[in-house]
Amino acid sequence: MSRALILGAALSALFLGAALLSFAWTPADVTGMDIPNRLKPPSADNLLGTDHFGRDILSMIMVGARTSIAVALVAVGIGMGLGVPLGLAAAANAGGLLDELIGRANDLIFAFPSLVIAILITAIFGAGAVNAIIAIGIFNIPVFARLTRGAALSLWTRDFILAARVAGKSRLRISAEHILPNVANLLIVQGTIQFSLGILAEAGLSYVGLGAQPPIPSWGRMLADAQTMVSLAPHVAIMPGLAIVLTVLGLNLLGDGLRDALDPRLKVLRT
Repeated sequence: MSRALILGAALSALFLGAALLSFAWTPADVTGMDIPNRLKPPSADNLLGTDHFGRDILSMIMVGARTSIAVALVAVGIGMGLGVPLGLAAAANAGGLLDELIGRANDLIFAFPSLVIAILITAIFGAGAVNAIIAIGIFNIPVFARLTRGAALSLWTRDFILAARVAGKSRLRISAEHILPNVANLLIVQGTIQFSLGILAEAGLSYVGLGAQPPIPSWGRMLADAQTMVSLAPHVAIMPGLAIVLTVLGLNLLGDGLRDALDPRLKVLRT
C-alpha cells in the first residue's frame, strides 16, 4: 500500500469523521454569538479561536465539513449517474448520430464553467446549497461521459467483446456486463478527484454568496467573512483555509493512491 494512499485516506477520514461527529456534538453552538469574546485567538476554551461574532471556529469547520462533503458527494453522484450511461451509449454507437449529439452536448457544457452555470441557476431560482449542487453536478456530467467513452472505445475492439457480440448479446447488455466493470477502476479514481474539485467549487460558490446560505456554516463563506480581518485576526482566515487545503490534498492523494492500486499495469511493474 502506497504512502499516498495511506496519507490521503487518513486526511479524508479525519474530515469525514469531523463531519459525522458534528451531527451529534460540536464544542459550541454554531449559531450562538458571544460578542465579548469575538476574534479570540486559539486557546484552551476555543481550540481554533473565535470569529467576528464570537462563534467557535472549530465548531463551524466541523459543520462546514458536513456541508462541503454533502454538496460535493451529491454533485459527483449526479455527474457519475448521468455521465457514465451517456459515455457508454456514445461508445456503443461510436461515429453515429447519438455519439455526435452527446459529444456536442458535452462541448456545450464545458464552454461554461461551474461558476457561470451557478450564476445562471441562481438568477433563476435563487442562491442556496441545492442550486450549488445542481451547478457542480451539471459540470461533472461531461467529465464522466468523456472518460467513460474514451475508456469504453478501447474495449469494443477486444476479443472478449467480439465474442460477446458473436454470442448474440445486445450492445446495451455488453455495455452493462462487460464494458462497465472494466472501466470501474477509472471511474472510482476520477470520482475521488471530482469530489475534491467539488469541495473547492462549493467553497468558491459560497465565497461569492451563491452556495449554502446563513445560518448554515460554509468554509467558503467563512473565508469571505474573514477577508477584511486578516491583519487583525489572521486565524479567522487561516483555519478554514487550512481545512480546505488539507481536505482537497487528502482526496487527491487518495485518488493517486487508488489509481496506483487499481491499475494492473502498475501492479505488474511493482512485482
